[in-house]
Amino acid sequence: MLRLDRIVTRGGDGGETSLADGSRLPKHHPRIQVLGALDETNTAIGSLRVVCADRPAIDHLLAQIQNDLFDLGADLATPGPTRRGPPLSEDYLIKLEDAAKTLNETIEPLRSFVLPGGTEAAARAHLVRTIARRAERDLVALAAAEAISPVLIPYMNRVSDVMFILARLLNDGGKGDILWVPGGR
Repeated sequence: MLRLDRIVTRGGDGGETSLADGSRLPKHHPRIQVLGALDETNTAIGSLRVVCADRPAIDHLLAQIQNDLFDLGADLATPGPTRRGPPLSEDYLIKLEDAAKTLNETIEPLRSFVLPGGTEAAARAHLVRTIARRAERDLVALAAAEAISPVLIPYMNRVSDVMFILARLLNDGGKGDILWVPGGR
């Protein structure tokens, strides 16, 4: 079990941060950018969970994703063979794909582009979706510079898919979606 006795270490005051293996990187490094985007995604999911607490199945799915995001972060925070956390596998993707399929079967088919919004919960799910998309773009940039787990990019793609579907579900199964009106009229 992890134990942190000191939170304020001053170790990052010079613009660098430590990875789990003790190596240090500048805070603008693509790996640190990804870790930050994963943290933002996780935080936004925590905000969504607040308004979904009365929906145990959704809350359970969101909790699962939050824990998965920590596993992804552990993978990225420990480059090389000294990696911490469970090995990333296709099982991470399968869980999300199954969730997406199950959730999507309960909502009306999409007949137009959807504007973010509707209920508070749906708006928060859309916000998570966009933050997850940024994390995915950051992962793509990191992968262009160095080798990363092949599960990372598809996983974040699936998170954003699940959040889009979840937003529609939280908008009364799609009935309360705010539809795009070309030209805004």
